[in-house]
Amino acid sequence: MTKPRVKASDKGVAAQPSLADIEPYQQGKSRLENFEQPVRLSSNESSYGCSPMATEAFLRAQHELHRYPDGSQLNLREAVAEIHNVSPAQIVCGNGSEELIGLCTRSFVSSGDEVILTRNHFVMCPIYARAQGADVILADEAGDVIDVDQILAAITDRTRMVIVANPNNPTGTYFNASELERLISGVPESILLILDGAYAEYVTAADYNDGLGYVSDHINIVVTHTFSKIYGLAALRVGWACADQSVLQEINKLRTPFNVNGPAMAAAVAAIRDQAFVEKVRDANRKELDWILPAVRGLGFVVTDSVANFYLVDIAIVEGATSEGAASYLESCGVIPRPGGGDGRLRLTVGNREENEAAMNALEAYLEQLK
Repeated sequence: MTKPRVKASDKGVAAQPSLADIEPYQQGKSRLENFEQPVRLSSNESSYGCSPMATEAFLRAQHELHRYPDGSQLNLREAVAEIHNVSPAQIVCGNGSEELIGLCTRSFVSSGDEVILTRNHFVMCPIYARAQGADVILADEAGDVIDVDQILAAITDRTRMVIVANPNNPTGTYFNASELERLISGVPESILLILDGAYAEYVTAADYNDGLGYVSDHINIVVTHTFSKIYGLAALRVGWACADQSVLQEINKLRTPFNVNGPAMAAAVAAIRDQAFVEKVRDANRKELDWILPAVRGLGFVVTDSVANFYLVDIAIVEGATSEGAASYLESCGVIPRPGGGDGRLRLTVGNREENEAAMNALEAYLEQLK
């Protein structure tokens, strides 16, 4: 039975029925009263800025603001292909990788289909699926690590898409190359498998694989990456996807002709070619994680073994502590965290040392005032 169309009031045009139960995405808080420059640890932004080469390229692009950007995205696709050893013909760029996940969903998912996500997932993914009238199936995890067996067991004849973030958001954990191989082998080619690698560039583990090497031999795999995280270009909104040309052909039917602006593409080309800057940020992030995780555990909290630029803290594990109380207290100290991963937990971005010390000091002070 078809759902009735939805009206926000008794007047006006009714929305499509699939939007009835969808709540808009809420981005991480960025402002606090009484703090002109709070410590923003809510949105996994880079505290190290972007490559100076990217800044220079962005500024040079100001002289072309009267021109439309290259809708073919050729320069950026070639730069991505050069760094990642794939073909430019396998690349499409978007207004962040989030847009590309949305385009995949709109292109391949219909009403009555099923989309499989993991229990911990990026919040926009179920929004995109439900907007298409699809049912969202959540595969359980092994602790806070993606469980390939649970994903494969959830597949039915109605499954059209599987979306897996590796590393996962909000846990920061990853599943290794052998598990990725099992996942790819177990997902039928009739099902689109999206491997979201938004945080892939942060991973230093030797047994990690983002899946790019599988695209050429698997018609159903899409690997997405973003310039918002390690490249520090969050304000410009640039991402890319690598997939078989048959998949890109369908995505490009819906992609708007100028979905990535000219200055953003110019900055992204320069950023991806400055891999020395990427390595510097990755090393700094790993150093801070190695300091943060023991510090959090030393306070009595449980924290995930993150490999990304954020970490997930179980606040409620400490008697009397709550995620709401901790978030409120941290904000009173000028530190902005983000709720995530279920009741009683907070996600915090890995900042620079000054920011991370502010977060640890605030968490410690929160525990002291509970006594």
